[in-house]
Amino acid sequence: MLIVPTVTVEDTFIGVTMTIDTSGRKQVDYFVGTEVENTIMKGERTLFVVGVKPVDEIVEIAEREGVRHLYFGTSQSFHPANPYEWAQWDDMIKPLLVKNYWVTLDFGVEYAPEIHEESWNEYNTFIPMISVKLPYIKQYNYHATLKIDDNTWGDTNPGVWCHPLNELLKRRVYTDWKDYVGDEPVGAK
Repeated sequence: MLIVPTVTVEDTFIGVTMTIDTSGRKQVDYFVGTEVENTIMKGERTLFVVGVKPVDEIVEIAEREGVRHLYFGTSQSFHPANPYEWAQWDDMIKPLLVKNYWVTLDFGVEYAPEIHEESWNEYNTFIPMISVKLPYIKQYNYHATLKIDDNTWGDTNPGVWCHPLNELLKRRVYTDWKDYVGDEPVGAK
């Protein structure tokens, strides 16, 4: 049974009672909430899916919850290590794209080359959420620059893109940790 009782934690730092905290998010298979990250689906009711799950189960929950946006790789759960695991993700994601669901896949930048090998980018309802882990970002000085590069000079991109870090850290594209509240665990019946 995938129904998990709600984990309630009082977060004294931000003074908000969260339905699921970080450790709780890793203990559930599904939860529903509002997309808070700055993508085309911001503000939409979303089914967050942890790991690989059966397509029919995802559809059943999405229909019951009135959700058209699915968020995969939730709680940093996307980490396929071999062709079999990649096939499992494809067998879950592609049928949902065919059914015209909006699908976000949150993946680490290290998976970027392999993502291109899948056909997901051919679907207009696919949102690749490329996650770049950059701890202690505020400790870099004013001149820090993020360089979006290539494998090597002239390999696959027409050039490089360099963004001053201070320009990337604007409020309009920022999501505070306190905004990740109100999600409710859900499961198959």
